[in-house]
Amino acid sequence: MKYMTSAEIREAFLDFFEEFHHKRVASSSLVPGNDPTLLFTNAGMVQFKDVFLGNEKRDYVRATTVQKVMRVSGKHNDLENVGPSPRHHTFFEMLGNFSFGDYFKQDACKYAYQLVTEVYGLPPERLYFTVHHDDQEAHDIWVNHVGVPADHVCTLGDKDNFWMMADTGPCGYTSEIHWDKTPELGTVTAQASFDADDGRFLEFWNLVFMQFDAQPDGTRIPLPKTGVDTGLGFERIVTIIQEKDHNYDTDLFMPIIRATQEMTGHTDAEREANYIPYRVIADHLRSASFLIADGVRPGTQARDYVCRMVLRRAMRFGKKLPFDTPTFLAQLSQVVVNIMGDAYPELKSHRDTIYRTIQLEEQRFLRTMDRGLNELEGMLDELGEGGQLSGEQAFYLHATLGLPIEVTRDIAQERGYSVDEQGFVAEREKHADVSRQGSMFGTIATEETYNRVLATLHTDGFIGSVQHIYGPDEVFGTYEMPSHVVAILRDGEMVETATVGDRVEIILQETPFYIESGGQISDTGAIEGDGWLVDVEDVRKPVTGLIVHIGEVVQGTVSVQATAKASIDGERRWHIMRNHTATHLLHAALRNRLGTHVHQRGSLVAPDRLRFDFSHDAALTFDEVNDVQRDVNLAILAGMDVVAKWKSLDQAKFEGAMALFGEKYGEQVRTISIANGERYSYELCGGTHVPNTAIIGSFIITQETAIAQGIRRIEAITGHQAFLATAHNLIMVRNLSHQLQTPANMLPDRIAGLQQQLKQQEREISEIRQKLAKAEFDELIVQKTEDMHGVKVLVTEVAATDGDTLRKMADWFRDVVPVGGVLVLGMVSEDKPQLLAAVTKDLTERIHAGNLIKAIATIVGGGGGGRPNMAQAGGKDPDKLNEALAQANQFIQQALS
Repeated sequence: MKYMTSAEIREAFLDFFEEFHHKRVASSSLVPGNDPTLLFTNAGMVQFKDVFLGNEKRDYVRATTVQKVMRVSGKHNDLENVGPSPRHHTFFEMLGNFSFGDYFKQDACKYAYQLVTEVYGLPPERLYFTVHHDDQEAHDIWVNHVGVPADHVCTLGDKDNFWMMADTGPCGYTSEIHWDKTPELGTVTAQASFDADDGRFLEFWNLVFMQFDAQPDGTRIPLPKTGVDTGLGFERIVTIIQEKDHNYDTDLFMPIIRATQEMTGHTDAEREANYIPYRVIADHLRSASFLIADGVRPGTQARDYVCRMVLRRAMRFGKKLPFDTPTFLAQLSQVVVNIMGDAYPELKSHRDTIYRTIQLEEQRFLRTMDRGLNELEGMLDELGEGGQLSGEQAFYLHATLGLPIEVTRDIAQERGYSVDEQGFVAEREKHADVSRQGSMFGTIATEETYNRVLATLHTDGFIGSVQHIYGPDEVFGTYEMPSHVVAILRDGEMVETATVGDRVEIILQETPFYIESGGQISDTGAIEGDGWLVDVEDVRKPVTGLIVHIGEVVQGTVSVQATAKASIDGERRWHIMRNHTATHLLHAALRNRLGTHVHQRGSLVAPDRLRFDFSHDAALTFDEVNDVQRDVNLAILAGMDVVAKWKSLDQAKFEGAMALFGEKYGEQVRTISIANGERYSYELCGGTHVPNTAIIGSFIITQETAIAQGIRRIEAITGHQAFLATAHNLIMVRNLSHQLQTPANMLPDRIAGLQQQLKQQEREISEIRQKLAKAEFDELIVQKTEDMHGVKVLVTEVAATDGDTLRKMADWFRDVVPVGGVLVLGMVSEDKPQLLAAVTKDLTERIHAGNLIKAIATIVGGGGGGRPNMAQAGGKDPDKLNEALAQANQFIQQALS
């Protein structure tokens, strides 16, 4: 067999079926939009279910897909096999071809055999086929029509060769294609091996012949039309073609496993000794990345729970390696995006979301994982040999410490114990009943409802949330403080308690958290008390006097009136402060360089970047951007003090403090002055800042764009992000220097020389291509030009070329046929049909090139037009090009007759 990469195998499948007029259809989401019976898309035919049932019609009767699939619940649940098994996964890809009332068993079998033997190059003698013992038709097709030896076709029953997506819905007989892992055993024992399911054969392609619709009462009625639904396990066919023993040894998984190994520092032998954790991490990380890209987020219910569970299960197996990196999964997720992003663009477009979501979930679980695992080990130590962990204990670990039942079960089984999972479910239902009690009123979604919450709290003496960010002259603010819980909101309702996994809004009497304003985003952090912890993701002030801390309970049970400690994420606050102070420096540098007409028109101050919008009527030149960047960095290096002072608004304005455009200020305002003897920047600002500019580190402008008429935007990074960008760029420069064998300071000249050389070569190649094209076209003129009623007519398809060369062909034709000639050319370029018509001037009254093109362009799904002597058109359907050219011949014939 010829080696193929996984990407080549995937594309070869789609290309093959496109040649047989199948519509290439993109994978549907893992979250099925048309089937409430499914938690996840678990087969390729899910998006076509209504088509098979006759409830939906599409403009094609044949389709081919590569479908992303999840199997972690219900009838199709492979979770417990992931890791120990070399071929089971929670997430995998299913290659499929489908017929909706078009072809049936015979063509399905022929297509499958041709693909695996001719395209993938699998030796026929290693292939075996199973059919249902009642499906004689399929048996005869394999033997008599496809040509498979009879002793390579075996029969099995409903368990193996009858397929149902669920308890109801489309179903039918199946035929499976298998790979013989031990061909030396011969054909005599094949049926016995299938009957015993002894592992000799690896099933990799299931051909489902849709004939029935399973009803709730167990009966099966014929479908309106028969159909074909095939599922080729992508990971398995890649394993076969790449001649690997296990799916995890292929190029689908090894980049993730190698990246994991780099982080652990293991040798290959150590990696092999710990193969189960490596496999679980690789598999579960793929699942989580795709789920997040499809909009699922780690949580406590349904799909969200699955996303959380696979991440926490992977983290627990990571702990067994062990990992020194606390957020290793977030880093490894980028490898998944790199491997799969070309086939699934949604991964690339959600790259940052995938990283941040996994990172946040890791941070949450890390706070309680060690305690949860330690308590579980203690519980197991108290059990007798072969004992069972109670459902109550398992639920305590789940509800109080966030330990998924699946992780508890893994650990218990590793030590020879079991878990009372029915008891766990009973405890979970009991908890759900209690949680639904005690709400005071409906969902909080409007300002009016928040005011009702505030009014309710006022009756208990609550005078409003108090924010303690900084003292009178502090620039960086408070990091933690004692407080107490005034109220808890869950699902828009006031409750007395909340437990692990609950999404909550916590109202404190006092808080150190900064609330988004003036462009600076809100703090994140934690609120904790005796045995409980709430992870705070956001802080808002929906109405005056009410501050809500939005997050999730990650440990224990939090209750109203509990004593609490509120702590912001200090490291994140420092990143934000660097960017905020840098924004002030940027504002000053822009005014110094461009003029005092520059005023702030908006900003964003985040931990990883800053954005500054300002008034200016022209794009900054390359030199201006560099000058501004240099000025800001010089201000940073000057180590200027950043000083906060409260003053009257009048005094601050008199002293020249810059105010934010459109902002309303009270009589007393906070000013931020940056100076080192001479004042560099002076603004009204309520945000947090570094005490000295040197703490910013460095400043890099990443982009300068227009966002509106007279408004420009600069995006930049500082501190840690600037360091990473600089390090990355230095590595890139060193690599270029090494590859081009050129000192770094000479790279611009070297690259300019290469570009010039490349342009010259491209010109030469273009000239050679045109000479070849002309020679081929001259031959076409001689061979294919016809005489119609005394007119020279050439209607033909030409090899793919560029539009300029296509137009030159019209000139070449006129050189040979200056009068009395008609030319129609068609070509397919980048899967798009293109047409050109040319008519010599003496014939334009009889044949108008523009009208000719209009008449045939609709056939290929396009449009076009042009002058009487020259016209062009494009289209969408390359399969109809020959039909369009045939129509052109008829058009010319009629016009000349």
